[in-house]
Amino acid sequence: MRSAVSGTVALAVSLLIGPPVIGYLRRLKYGQVVRTDGPASHLKKSGTPSMGGVIMLAAVVIGAVSGSRSFNELPWALFITTGCGLIGMADDYVSVVAHRSLGLRARHKLLLQGALGIILGMYAYASPNLGSAVIVPFTHGRLIDLGIWKIPFVALVLISATNGVNLTDGLDGLAGGTVAVASFAYLAVARSIGNAEMAVFAGAVGGACLGFVWWNAYPARVFMGDTGSLALGAALACMAVLTKTEFILVIIGGVYVMETLSDIIQVASFRLTGKRVFRMAPIHHHFELSGVPETQVVVRFWIVAAFFGVLGFMAL
Repeated sequence: MRSAVSGTVALAVSLLIGPPVIGYLRRLKYGQVVRTDGPASHLKKSGTPSMGGVIMLAAVVIGAVSGSRSFNELPWALFITTGCGLIGMADDYVSVVAHRSLGLRARHKLLLQGALGIILGMYAYASPNLGSAVIVPFTHGRLIDLGIWKIPFVALVLISATNGVNLTDGLDGLAGGTVAVASFAYLAVARSIGNAEMAVFAGAVGGACLGFVWWNAYPARVFMGDTGSLALGAALACMAVLTKTEFILVIIGGVYVMETLSDIIQVASFRLTGKRVFRMAPIHHHFELSGVPETQVVVRFWIVAAFFGVLGFMAL
């Protein structure tokens, strides 16, 4: 019931504050700078308000706080999620104000994300409820102890999740919809292992994403920007770390693994052979340039995300 409350409140907040926030961003002229090397069809999206991730951040915080009765691990999840959102906000600001479509330099973002990951890892390692153990998928709850390596491992999980969601945020409604699906899968995971706080947090993230997709669905009235994508990736990482299911995140977040691998394969192939494997990476652009309508690509990726969500829950 508390998870339903957090999700419903987050959904309502996203829907209610969406129009005023979009209007405010429009007045500030915080419009998206579309990359010229992307699909030509995206050039018409230039000027659409960005930084819309603040809508989801506010909804997640309000929804999670309103639905939870205990505050042991939840504050850490909110802190890391908000921290990554602020990194993304700085990135969006540089992109919009300085008119640099790539935003902050990659090494600066990775350094800040890594620092937050170390903080989360240190908390998990020191927590008597978490420690250094990680659940191994498809082993009926068997644990593997990483020892002190749990701390850098958590940092790697955070960096991977944030950048995986960031790569996926390339089509209207794609990242928001897939994260909503992954969050509801994690709600089921958290409930099954008795972690009420993470179930409430997952419900809030899922509800916030659904509310945001209302405004972000094609044709998008607002983009989440790195403010949203980095925050959402961090939220998924927190759900995984604070339930000791980091390996299961690889399954539930299968869409983000696909997107990341497609980008790595494309870059490696071009550097080694001078040829591209995909028409464009990440892979959602490949399907788009192959003639599949943007809305169809998005819905099909939602379905794939649902498959990975169910598979991840079964792996637990």
